[in-house]
Amino acid sequence: MNDYIAPDHLLSGKTILITGAGDGIGRQAAISYATHGATCILLGKTVSKLEAVYDEIVAAGYPEPAIIPLDLNGATPKHYQDMANTISDQFGALDGVLFNAGKLGHLSPFAQIPVDEWQQVMQVNLNSAMYMLQPLLPLLLKAEAASVIFTSSSVGRKGRAFWGTYSVSKFATEGLMQVLADEYKNKPLRFNCINPGATRTAMRAKAFPAEDAETLKTPADIMPLYLYLMGSDSQEVNGQSLDCQPK
Repeated sequence: MNDYIAPDHLLSGKTILITGAGDGIGRQAAISYATHGATCILLGKTVSKLEAVYDEIVAAGYPEPAIIPLDLNGATPKHYQDMANTISDQFGALDGVLFNAGKLGHLSPFAQIPVDEWQQVMQVNLNSAMYMLQPLLPLLLKAEAASVIFTSSSVGRKGRAFWGTYSVSKFATEGLMQVLADEYKNKPLRFNCINPGATRTAMRAKAFPAEDAETLKTPADIMPLYLYLMGSDSQEVNGQSLDCQPK
């Protein structure tokens, strides 16, 4: 679906939460969703970055977004419950969630992985999704047809040396998606994973510092799949792990 062309009003009237919305793929997804009519809830830890995305969306004349400043590493289940209550009060229902925020950690031999870093990566990449989804599920089920997208990786399907922490967190993310897709297969709520592939982001630059970023796809280049999975054209797609850049 990488050649998918989204209808202009694909997401009109929909409310979509994007984590890690301050930069990179999350920022572009928020702008792309807003361009196609969605009211976006921008979640991230850096308020200035969220405000910049907010300003860009409003200046373009798209639906006014909301901002939720939250550091996933330190957030507790109560923070997420309070967030869900606020979304419920303001919007009534939730049509979609893009779990885009992620933490890479350092690439190192397994024997040298710091325990505290392991815990932080799991907290941001895995635990936060579980803590956030539980209170959001009632809001997602109130929508006519909701879509939840998790962010995966090629190292979440085949383990790779020195990528231990990040790799294991993405294997777990794939498993979480599959469990939820099976549990809700008879409901108007679906769960899928996207592997963005090599994309011009800060995380990619950290993992591959010697790489020429100009040779990589930009976040805007990979948006067709993000739009497809969030909109009604993918209504029957559930429990799938899809690639933005198939080999």
